[in-house]
Amino acid sequence: MSSLGYLIIGLVVAIIVIGVIGGLVMSRGQRAAPPIGEQERPPADPDAPPQPVAESAATEPETGGPQESTGAPTDVIERPEPAAGRLTRLRARLARSQSSLGRGLLTVLSRDGLDDDAWEEIEDTLLSADLGLAPTQELVERLRSRVRVEGVADEATARRLLREELVTTVGHDLERGLSSVGDDGQPGVILVVGVNGTGKTTTVGRLARVFAAEDRRVVLGAADTFRAAAAEQLQTWGERVDVPVVRGDVGADPASVAFDTVKQALNDGSDTVLIDTAGRLHTKSGLMDELGKVKRVIEKQVPVSEVLLVLDATTGQNGMNQARVFAEVVDVTGIVLTKLDGTAKGGIVVAVQRELGVPVKFVGLGEGPDDLAPFEAEEFVDALLE
Repeated sequence: MSSLGYLIIGLVVAIIVIGVIGGLVMSRGQRAAPPIGEQERPPADPDAPPQPVAESAATEPETGGPQESTGAPTDVIERPEPAAGRLTRLRARLARSQSSLGRGLLTVLSRDGLDDDAWEEIEDTLLSADLGLAPTQELVERLRSRVRVEGVADEATARRLLREELVTTVGHDLERGLSSVGDDGQPGVILVVGVNGTGKTTTVGRLARVFAAEDRRVVLGAADTFRAAAAEQLQTWGERVDVPVVRGDVGADPASVAFDTVKQALNDGSDTVLIDTAGRLHTKSGLMDELGKVKRVIEKQVPVSEVLLVLDATTGQNGMNQARVFAEVVDVTGIVLTKLDGTAKGGIVVAVQRELGVPVKFVGLGEGPDDLAPFEAEEFVDALLE
C-alpha cells in the first residue's frame, strides 16, 4: 500500500476517535448541568432551621387595595385624613338616619298650643330613640318650663329651644379628649374592650389611622388570640398605614401578647399602644379574669391611659346590658359607638353616658376606613335636627 493510502487511513481513525471522545464529554456535561430550576439539591439537614424562600416579582400580590395579611408590609402606604372635622363632614349621613327623630320632635313643638297629649307624644318619641327614662323626663320638664316662659311662635323658635336643651342633655361640657400619650416620654396605652360583633377590631384599626394622620408612632397589639381572623384583620389595618402589629399564635395568652406589645413600644420609642382584646367571653367571672390579667400585666411596664368600650348603637338596650357588665369589670374611661348612622336610636348616646358616667368619645358613621369621628355634642344635635 502506498504512503498516500496509509495517510488516508490515519485521518479516518483520528476523526472517529475525536468523535467518540466528544460524545463522552457532552453526555457527562448534560448529566452535570441539568436545566435551571431542576438542579439536584443536597439532602436537607434535619436539625438545620428552615431557610426563608425569596419570592420572585411574578408571585408578589397586587397592591391596588387591602390585601390579605402575609406578615410583610404592603408596598402602598396610605395617608389617612385628619380626624378633626370628620363629624362635620359625616353630618349629612348621620342626619339621614336620625331625621325621623328630629322631624317628629319639631312637628309637635311647632303646634299652636301644647297640651298634655302633645308632651306625652314628645316623651314617647324620645323614649323610642333610646334616650332613657330619666333623661327623657328631665328634658321634657325643661322644655315645658321654657315654652311656658318664652312661648313657641314658629318652628325656628322650637328648633332653637330644642337644640339648646338637647345639647345640654347630650353633654357639651364633658371631657371627650383621648389620653393617647403617656408621661415622661412613655407611650400611652389604650385598651379596647367589647363583645365581638360590635366592630371592636375595626375600631382599633381606625384609631390607628387617626394617630397615623397625626404622625404618631403607633404599635398595635392583637391580644384577641381566640380568633385568628381578628389578628389577620388587625395585621391588614396596620400594613395599610405602616403601623407594626404584635401578635401571637391562636390560643396564646392574651396578657403575654399585650406585654410584648408594650415592650416593643418602649424599645421603639413609640407614642401610642392600641390593644385589641378578646370579646368572646360569656361569663362575668371569665371576663374579669381575662381583662384584669391583661391590665395588670401591661401596668408592670406602663400605666393604662384609656379603656375604651366599643358598643353597637343598633343594639339599643342589649348594648346597655353589655356596657354594665364591662363597667363592673374594668375602669371604662370612654365609649366608642359604632354603626350610629344605621339607626334612628341616637338617644343611646345619652343613655350610655348616663349609665356609665363616662363620655362617648368616638362614633362610627359608615363602612369606610376613615369613618370614625371624634364625638362633638353640637354637631350631633345639629344632625338630629337637619
